[in-house]
Amino acid sequence: MSTEIKVPQLGESVSEATVAKWLKQPGEAVAQDQPLVELETDKVTLEVNAPAAGSLSEIVAEEGADVEVGAVLALLAEGEGGTAPAPKAEAPKKEEPKAAPAPKAEAPKAAPEAAAAPVASAAADYPLAPSVRRLVDEHNLDPKVIPATGKNGRLTKGDILKFVASGGEGATAPTVPNRGPREERVKMTRLRRSIAGRLKEAQNTAAMLTTFNEVDMTAVMNARKQYQDAFVKKNGIKLGFMSFFAKACVTALKELPAVNGSIEENEIVYKNYYDIGVAVGTPQGLVVPVVRDCDLKDLAAIEADISGYGTKAREGKLTVEEMTGGTFTISNGGIYGSMLSTPILNTPQSAILGMHNITQRAMVMPDGSIKARPMMYLALSYDHRIIDGREAVTFLVRVKQCLEDPARMLYDV
Repeated sequence: MSTEIKVPQLGESVSEATVAKWLKQPGEAVAQDQPLVELETDKVTLEVNAPAAGSLSEIVAEEGADVEVGAVLALLAEGEGGTAPAPKAEAPKKEEPKAAPAPKAEAPKAAPEAAAAPVASAAADYPLAPSVRRLVDEHNLDPKVIPATGKNGRLTKGDILKFVASGGEGATAPTVPNRGPREERVKMTRLRRSIAGRLKEAQNTAAMLTTFNEVDMTAVMNARKQYQDAFVKKNGIKLGFMSFFAKACVTALKELPAVNGSIEENEIVYKNYYDIGVAVGTPQGLVVPVVRDCDLKDLAAIEADISGYGTKAREGKLTVEEMTGGTFTISNGGIYGSMLSTPILNTPQSAILGMHNITQRAMVMPDGSIKARPMMYLALSYDHRIIDGREAVTFLVRVKQCLEDPARMLYDV
């Protein structure tokens, strides 16, 4: 009995996905609820599991194919057997016994060599993936002598690492390393296409402008140093910078509601809730999970949400619901060493705050003395159609005040 594996519901307003990677191949045994294939939508990567135990009998939608909700991905042969039925087709041949005498003893020696040749040479028939090419160049390897185990004889990262770990006899490339083609064309993932479309939409529809300020991070850094151990002991999670910024932004958003609003046709929508999106970079692209109701959460709850989302983002397990509905976004380019940038709006939101790296700079203090202080540049990109310059500048000043004197957030002053 065969069961159709279909594309499941993908979330609100998502009707199509791309087949990213098959985790099982035809003939392989699968257990119930075992992942079969990864699908990539505009926002997330999700796995489709086997509804019952059996074996994968046929793949209908190959990797790279665009599929709609309800489309058939594969056929599953239910049962405990996991071997492909195809090899049994040759069993009925019974006229061969006469041609199987002892003189053919040398055939087994030639067979393995003949079988190995296509594995090594097949890798040369396909362009190497960027990550594989990087490892080949780093170790100065000749890809033609490395056994390939990937689909259609392609080399994988695992093949390279295993080859190097085993000593890699004959691995050194000829005098001139094989650099591969001068150019390589790789189809954009659905997530990358979605990111590109949303960023371009923001530029085309919003009157974007960016204003800057700087903040002395001494008070926040001292608070983290003083209370870090007690915070970890009580909450089981570290006290980071992002929770301070989230709470500071909520304080400023309450005072300047336009920054928390959005434009829908000819109306301005003012939102009395504070769902802060936190931009997270992943190997697949930028994602923005949303921390809900930041005005009702303490620093520990915000840090827990951010940490959990970060782990999910790196593993590709964020859901569509976890990335929708934000009212304002914070992007931390400082973790990559960025000194200053102009972040792009996360539509339909009207503003985004950019954090940057913290550097010691000589600052003139109120008493005229000069001291080295840990300073960070802040950037607020905003939609000038709904937010005036006065509101944008005031917002940044208010965030600056809250971070330089965190007690303001406690006393709401």
